[in-house]
Amino acid sequence: GAKVTDIAYEYGYQSIEGFSRAFREWSGFLPSEVAKNKIQKSFPKFTFFIDVKGGISMEFKIEKKEKFNIVGVSKRVPIQFEGENNAIIELAQSITRQQRDEMHRLADLYPHQVLNVSYDFDDGFLEEKGYLTHMIGFATTKKNTFDDLEQISIEESLWAIFPNQGPFPATLQETHAKIYSEWLPSSDYEVADLPGISFTKYNNSSENVYSEIWMPIKGKN
Repeated sequence: GAKVTDIAYEYGYQSIEGFSRAFREWSGFLPSEVAKNKIQKSFPKFTFFIDVKGGISMEFKIEKKEKFNIVGVSKRVPIQFEGENNAIIELAQSITRQQRDEMHRLADLYPHQVLNVSYDFDDGFLEEKGYLTHMIGFATTKKNTFDDLEQISIEESLWAIFPNQGPFPATLQETHAKIYSEWLPSSDYEVADLPGISFTKYNNSSENVYSEIWMPIKGKN
């Protein structure tokens, strides 16, 4: 009967999303599902039990980036934490050869390849409900001069950058979940109000793919 927000902060979580992810991993349900459907999970009484468990070590670096632009194409897509998002696949497939050529002509910043950018989340994000705006594009210092491309500006910020390698998209999504459930609660940072960015270096196999997640951050109050 308690509010999810109150429980999350009472037990040390720095964000509702981190608590929701951890709760779902433990119980198989989102907190909202438990509240709505009165789901409960019980365990036999323990006579003696010791569980020593630590988080998985995460490689990351903190980097300050000057203001830059992203040019590309965007679409409102359903919020989805796991598996391939068909709406994003459809967006990628809709990009014309002309648009690709124009994006490459503008691209002049690392990683010099396709970025996936997510922003304008609906309120149901923490419960995997609603929509977000997803842009596929390139980072640039230039201004967009093409009518068939869109542009967003990313203000100067600190970024936590998480490299990861493994099966795609599972490894990328698992890393993203661990950022919220493990890294953020134990760090001195919180998420800044800027788009989240990732990119993937595709190869001939989806079993060992390199990706990076860029999370905009600021110091905790």
